[in-house]
Amino acid sequence: MPLKQVTISNAYLTLMVLDYGATIQKLLVKGEDGEYTNVVVGYNHPSRYRLDDNALGASIGRYAGRISEGGFVLDRERYHLYQEDGVHLHGGKEGFHQKYWTIDEVDNSDKPFVKLSYTSKHLEEGYPGNLTVSVTYKLMNNALQVIYEGMTDRSTVINLTNHAYFKLDDNPYIDEYDLQLNCPYRLETKENLLPTGDIMPVRKTEFDFLLPKKIGLQRFDTIYIKDIGNEKVAELYSKTSGINMKVYTNQPALVVYTPPDFPSICFEAQNYPDAPNQPDFPKSVLRPGDIYNNISIFKFDIDSKS
Repeated sequence: MPLKQVTISNAYLTLMVLDYGATIQKLLVKGEDGEYTNVVVGYNHPSRYRLDDNALGASIGRYAGRISEGGFVLDRERYHLYQEDGVHLHGGKEGFHQKYWTIDEVDNSDKPFVKLSYTSKHLEEGYPGNLTVSVTYKLMNNALQVIYEGMTDRSTVINLTNHAYFKLDDNPYIDEYDLQLNCPYRLETKENLLPTGDIMPVRKTEFDFLLPKKIGLQRFDTIYIKDIGNEKVAELYSKTSGINMKVYTNQPALVVYTPPDFPSICFEAQNYPDAPNQPDFPKSVLRPGDIYNNISIFKFDIDSKS
């Protein structure tokens, strides 16, 4: 099945999206000199995404992150999920990032957007309920707004996010990037990266990026907890390109991830991983008649080089 590709653009940004995984293939930021910098890692050929196991730029669901115990109990009924060594990851054997989404709408006005949707059938990957999800990628001046929504016909759990790997310049490493995270806490995790349930302060630890500092040799697979009073959750800056990226979200957690084999960094705005099995975590249950809503904004500013 051939992949479909949609491009939208405004005066500041150009976005290329694939129907497979509702994937951000390219996000081009226009510089003062008129040249474009692609700030997400991806393939030039859409067909390569079917072979990709990094979920590059893809939409993750039905539940982003990890779930323990091979499933969860909801309304006194146990649901069994695919797991490897006791860990269910990113929606299962074939998560939403490996599905063909439907391109519902493409708008090329001065606030261009593309909307895609996918319907996950009852008990797909073990999850209850026929769940219809959508993602809207919208360009608003120098910002990309990503809106995930979901509706179900019976109670289920949901946690969607986008898995874009950001890289703001052509350097072969990200060590010189300045990173700031408005995240005073993180979830403690076990060796298999499942949360223990404990919440740890980051101040004066290796995870402390409350003030901007260079990433250096720090590598992440870390569940940060957003400062409640702050919509801005992260800021990333490359001196080489002059590109500054600010991340805003309405979600309570930000998974910051740096892959081991290529230079980039992910900011996965979402609910806490394993919330279905952790009664003290924010609720991940979606009931019929309710609408799941996850909004993230990635805003790009460029240093004046004059």
